[in-house]
Amino acid sequence: MPRYLLSLALVGVAIMTVGSQTWAQSDYLARARALHKQTPLIDGHNDYPWALRGLDPGRDFSKAEISKPVPSLMTDIPRLRQGGLGGQFWSVYVPATMQGKEAVRATLEQIDIVHRMTKRWPETFEMAYTAADVERSFKAGRIGSLIGMEGGHSIDNSLASLRMFYALGARYMTITHSANLAWADASTDTAVLGGLSKFGEEVIREMNRLGMLVDLSHVSAETMADALRVSEAPVIFSHSSARAICNVARNVPDDILQLTARNGGVVMVTFVPGFISQAVADHDARKADGPAPRATLSQVADHIDHIRKVAGIDHLGLGGDFDGITQVVAGLEDVSKYPDLTAELLKRGYTDGDIKKVLGLNVLRVMKQAEKVAAGLQKTRQPSTATIEQLDGK
Repeated sequence: MPRYLLSLALVGVAIMTVGSQTWAQSDYLARARALHKQTPLIDGHNDYPWALRGLDPGRDFSKAEISKPVPSLMTDIPRLRQGGLGGQFWSVYVPATMQGKEAVRATLEQIDIVHRMTKRWPETFEMAYTAADVERSFKAGRIGSLIGMEGGHSIDNSLASLRMFYALGARYMTITHSANLAWADASTDTAVLGGLSKFGEEVIREMNRLGMLVDLSHVSAETMADALRVSEAPVIFSHSSARAICNVARNVPDDILQLTARNGGVVMVTFVPGFISQAVADHDARKADGPAPRATLSQVADHIDHIRKVAGIDHLGLGGDFDGITQVVAGLEDVSKYPDLTAELLKRGYTDGDIKKVLGLNVLRVMKQAEKVAAGLQKTRQPSTATIEQLDGK
């Protein structure tokens, strides 16, 4: 072939190659949306119920009619649909400043919000209590709505209260929120117990017997280790990221990631900027003046990469913490943005099978295993009547 013809041919190949790469890049988002239609995206933590309470103390849905866009929130039905949500753990958060009967009452009011929202918008939401419920809701085109309690202070040191919250639909409980309990240390408080007390261990065992997932976001590393030692079912971290990437107490250390893999549990990577970007965390810790740095979608994917490396692809999920945060990750500003993160993972070489695990298959596996463990324990173990006074001498 003459040299000039060979040069033209090589240029043509180069153009086709560049064009193919450009087309592939633009196709990642289309692939991501297709995967969201095939597998339910189950997010571990959304604080819409508390956000509604902030908008209206009477918790009137007309104050936040989420069937239409609500710019003051990060969550509404149009954006949930755009984000491809198939299952959502709605957080029934109450702050750690609420204690005793006040915390119990407020948690009941939060649970009421979730039940009422599924009745107000039944074409979109459906209450879910099991993994099978989530799968059925997804096939019907609805978002399986699960309840997650954020903080063991909600049970007021009562296993009977724990059981009643389970009966009302609570399917996980975050062991602590920001402050220590009498029976468990939190990550953002000064350690007192060095993990779980004897009553704390009994709480874990009773959660296993019920089939309620043990959520270790917010707890100290020592409490994480104790709960992983005691739990007979897989645990979750409903909204935490990797401490090796962003060194803050709310994130999960590598040794705990390894223990979580052995336990069969799942870490649901969160989108809290101060847990994603070390620069943001350092800025927040200094209470520095001037413009704050921004965490990025790419950094969220870095946390997923790290957890995959340490714990494995079978132990990953997502827990955005939308409407529970005051800052957002650039590129993950609201619930519509999940496919953009999925597209980023596809760009990084994650297979369709990998993506489906991260979106929801891992969480469904954990739920099914917890249900199986509970069914076995209920054949041999009666509801615990232990008290904190008996076990801890309080």
